[in-house]
Amino acid sequence: MTQPTTTDTREATVRTIEQLGIVAVIRMRDVTKLRAVVDALVDGGVRALEVTMTVPNAVELIRDLAPTMPEGFLLGAGTVTDAATAHAVIDAGARYIVSPVFRREVVRACHDRGIAAAPGCFTPTEILDAHDMGADLIKVFPATTLGPQYIKDVRAPLPHVRLMPTGGVTVENAGDWIRAGAVAVGVGSALVDTAAIDSGRFEVIADKARRIVANVATARGAR
Repeated sequence: MTQPTTTDTREATVRTIEQLGIVAVIRMRDVTKLRAVVDALVDGGVRALEVTMTVPNAVELIRDLAPTMPEGFLLGAGTVTDAATAHAVIDAGARYIVSPVFRREVVRACHDRGIAAAPGCFTPTEILDAHDMGADLIKVFPATTLGPQYIKDVRAPLPHVRLMPTGGVTVENAGDWIRAGAVAVGVGSALVDTAAIDSGRFEVIADKARRIVANVATARGAR
């Protein structure tokens, strides 16, 4: 039997992210509530999570979470800006890595370990450079100032790039990004509601998860 290559493994991860369509981005202050947040996301149908390096003790947190994730759940690391951190979070159990910027050393570190890399890019030149280097997904960041039309405009001459806008994506407008051509969206506080977490109202997060999953599904059906 032919053994899967690291490229096959990365591609499988990307296909899963594309199928799921939504990556929840965690920037929590109180990490003791992260398990409850994960459970709420799963309850609502969101099954990909990005723990950013801005979370206190993020690497250790990923190490603790990785072996306890529900079946079919993708745990990744975000705000990774150097190779050393990339190796650390991969060792801890991250299955994909997201950056706010395009750092070649981070993409190389991920690929050396068979892990999918999603560097952050803003301009068409950055997007194509990252794609040509082999980036598995392109995080369009910050998408707040761009809007869905930007995704459509970039993909007109570059239809082969896989774009995942992050920043400015909400429960209500997630479908707009998908209709514009994004393969998935990254969603932070609009989904992982800080006020709801602080007050222990995790049902709010589950409800938002259900709504954003439905909106993405509807958008895909309309394409």
